Amino acid sequence: MANHPARDGQVVVQPPLPQVVGYVIVVVLGLIIALVMMLITKILKRTAGEDNKKTEMFMTANRTVRTGLTASAVISSWLWSTAMLGSAFVGYDYGVSGPFWFAAGCSPMIVFFALLGISCKRKIPEAHTSLEVVRIRYGRIAHVVFMTLCLINNIFACANMLLGAAAVIAALTGVHIVAATFLLPVGVTVYTFVGGIKATFLTDYFHTAVILIIACYFSIKAFTVDEVGSIGNLYELVKSASQRHPVAGNHAATYLTMTSKGGILFGILHICSNFGLVIMDTSFFIKAFSAAPSAVVPGYTIGGIAYFAIPWALGTIMSSVALGLENQPIFPTYPRRMTSTEVSNGLVLPYAAMAIAGKGGAAAILLITFMAVTSTLSAQVIAVSSILSFDVYREYFNRKASDRDIIRSSHFGVIFFAAFSAGFSTMLHYVGIDLGWTLYMLGVVTCPGIFPMAFTILWRQQNKAAAILAPVLGLATGLGVWLGTAKHFYGAVTVSTTGQILPCVYGTVASAFSPIVYSTILTLLRPQNYDWAEFKKEKLALEELEGDLTTVHSHRPNGPAFSAKELKRWGRIAAFWSIATFLGHWVLWPLPMYGAKYVFGKTFFVAWVVVAIIWLWGTMLVAIVYPIVDGGVQQMIQVYQGLTRGKTATSTPVESSTPSSPSILEKEQVKA
Repeated sequence: MANHPARDGQVVVQPPLPQVVGYVIVVVLGLIIALVMMLITKILKRTAGEDNKKTEMFMTANRTVRTGLTASAVISSWLWSTAMLGSAFVGYDYGVSGPFWFAAGCSPMIVFFALLGISCKRKIPEAHTSLEVVRIRYGRIAHVVFMTLCLINNIFACANMLLGAAAVIAALTGVHIVAATFLLPVGVTVYTFVGGIKATFLTDYFHTAVILIIACYFSIKAFTVDEVGSIGNLYELVKSASQRHPVAGNHAATYLTMTSKGGILFGILHICSNFGLVIMDTSFFIKAFSAAPSAVVPGYTIGGIAYFAIPWALGTIMSSVALGLENQPIFPTYPRRMTSTEVSNGLVLPYAAMAIAGKGGAAAILLITFMAVTSTLSAQVIAVSSILSFDVYREYFNRKASDRDIIRSSHFGVIFFAAFSAGFSTMLHYVGIDLGWTLYMLGVVTCPGIFPMAFTILWRQQNKAAAILAPVLGLATGLGVWLGTAKHFYGAVTVSTTGQILPCVYGTVASAFSPIVYSTILTLLRPQNYDWAEFKKEKLALEELEGDLTTVHSHRPNGPAFSAKELKRWGRIAAFWSIATFLGHWVLWPLPMYGAKYVFGKTFFVAWVVVAIIWLWGTMLVAIVYPIVDGGVQQMIQVYQGLTRGKTATSTPVESSTPSSPSILEKEQVKA
């Protein structure tokens, strides 16, 4: 998988940190965060009326989350341990093109999701999950098909992040990899069990803040060690690495070019995979449903564009450090190179951090890995919990489920999926599957539902047969192409051959785009011409929220018509930014450099890294400061007043229940 063959018999790098540190981070810190979130949940219930015993609060935060917190949560949703470990890993393999394509494989579809999110707000405002939309339009068979695809998506997404995080924790502390795999979800389970989606938003904010502060620290620290010294000197180190170890498939065999066959293949693979991960991940829909109507488009657009800098900047700097310092005594593997197993396990980032910051660097990577995996696991757990409670329990077992019933089933879902994902990841580990394998093949199983799901929300003509059969046929096509090309190119179907980039690219592209053909053909046979108004006839919100919404609607100065007009305007804005982001990140910026076979000079490399660092620091401000300015201060004042006055907010009218309550949003809409 890596460009460099494994070297058997080499001495394994000894963990720089004792086992006790690993257990403290994974278990003790996780439980401390969980206890803090439980306390915050109780305080918000007392002072702001946010009662997580109510389903709408537990699952959708009463649909009042503002732009700043939405943007922060969006950044966090894609701030997987894979994003940091994987971007450094592909940078080590392909050079400067790797981290860029990793970032470009994420941002465009995050921004595109703003279009899907606002479309859902317009057409089915009371939905809790994307699967409810499928069921209402196409019935139960399609519902079960998409439910299966979404669960497969969540399972493999969790396995991807757990495999990488557990491998890093094991390498840095000596904790057994299976112990790390099972202990990582413990704290997540506790605070998600108690706090629901609002706890997920708040912990997203806290974890993202810690990760970005440390990432910004490394963006400066890398140039303070004597062996590096400056960005210009880092360029010389990477240039020397290209001469020592020419890169097959790169123009001039150098790491310093965007003209990389492996890099662009990974870019194609990654953008398709991530479209699948976003659209088939119900956690993204849940956060869109939780956001206030005026926060969906700006929140997802700002978050998606800001996110770009994290894998680009961190991956470029740290992979360049690893390549440049690998032949020097301060590097952990000296005098040998990293093996393909170490690279595929995601150890490029921790080894580079150890080279420039010693044990402190190892501890920092351990901390951000833990923060990243627990934050994203929380979103995955609440997503699966929502499927099990709304789409399984409420739909097929208890149509008249009360708040108490659904919360109980949600709690069961949280515990069940946390345990299942840990067990599934352990199984993959014992059959020889690692971060690199899952990173490459993920799209084969996540992509078949992309276009049928998008068409469900955006195309009124897609019919029931197309919705049911297109993703199933797409999955079969993708799996067949994936395994067939592995056999064709490498002579056998094994874990090793199916993890190579070529079979994964072919399989992912087939899995993603063949459903367009299937859906179009089946639809043209008998177009549906669906009436979007049918969505609004289905009452999905529970009675408590419906009563609250009635109260809110009675205070609207311009009534529902104004709201529909406003949402339509946001839809046009979302479409514009979706197209602009894709063209910028995939066409106008990288492809001319690829076609020109440009090799980075020192001045250009310095500018490349400086822009990446500035963008990264800007992302930190967006993720940390913006949520505080946009409603955070108001809510803190409200909490303080509630605590000092000793009064609860259970009887507070909806208009003033939180700083992001609907009445305030109405004022914003009137101004707009």
